[in-house]
Amino acid sequence: MKNKLDYLDQLENEAIYILREVAGQFEKPALLFSGGKDSICLVHLALKAFRPGKFPFPLVHVDTGHNFPEALKYRDDLVTELGEKLIVRKVEDTIKEKKLVDAKGKFPSRNGLQTYTLLDVIEEFEFDACIGGARRDEEKARAKERIFSVRDEFGQWDPKKQRPELWNIYNGKINKGENVRIFPISNWTELDVWNYIKREKIELPSIYFTHERECILTENGQLMNTNEFVQIESSDVVVTKKVRYRTVGDMTCTAAVESEAYTIDDIISELKEAKISERGATRMDDRVSEAAMEDRKKGGYF
Repeated sequence: MKNKLDYLDQLENEAIYILREVAGQFEKPALLFSGGKDSICLVHLALKAFRPGKFPFPLVHVDTGHNFPEALKYRDDLVTELGEKLIVRKVEDTIKEKKLVDAKGKFPSRNGLQTYTLLDVIEEFEFDACIGGARRDEEKARAKERIFSVRDEFGQWDPKKQRPELWNIYNGKINKGENVRIFPISNWTELDVWNYIKREKIELPSIYFTHERECILTENGQLMNTNEFVQIESSDVVVTKKVRYRTVGDMTCTAAVESEAYTIDDIISELKEAKISERGATRMDDRVSEAAMEDRKKGGYF
């Protein structure tokens, strides 16, 4: 008697099916790649979906200029190893071209500005679908979104105008100028991702594991990385702690967490005790307002 698939097999099969649906339904898809664990898993899934052939889409990185060096090195090493096409567009260039005002303040995040760069690269290459690693368990606005999430000709998302998704039927039909954001691992949790990484023996950037790092201890207890973009003041409490990162965003808006998790098994054990989501625990840009993420998505953010 054939063994039943375990839950990781089921999640993997669903994601591979979605990636193949994208290849079948769209003319010019792209995979948005940040060097974070979720987009790394997407690349691994794409290998299973399309090898020995080439990916039917390029990898696209919107580089804010505030990225962790470890994530950028991982990105470049991976692309070299795979031999796939990487498109990089920089927020810095968009700021100059559009005469935008760069973020100010102690932790000057460019998350809001990267929307302009994303929409520009979609227009430049006429992408009709952008694949990303967002998951429903990350944040409440993302929990509202469909796996095939249609954006209008301005790149905007309307949570009240989403298409029904019945079982594994995905409708990629769009009008000219519209595009679709695709989330193949939407149904995965943070713990699922780490269990999959363990099972598949996927290599990750070192910052996901415990290391010593100099951080600013903020008033609300977050540990923010010290770097060239953060304004360190005489009143700041600067500490060296054993930390790791649960999510890899900009250095200016992503906090570390104290941790003794040196291995994937350690991380999995740690997550089983966690009481708050990875973004809720570490992303300052999501704390601007109750609807910070939803507002950014409505404006074209991924």
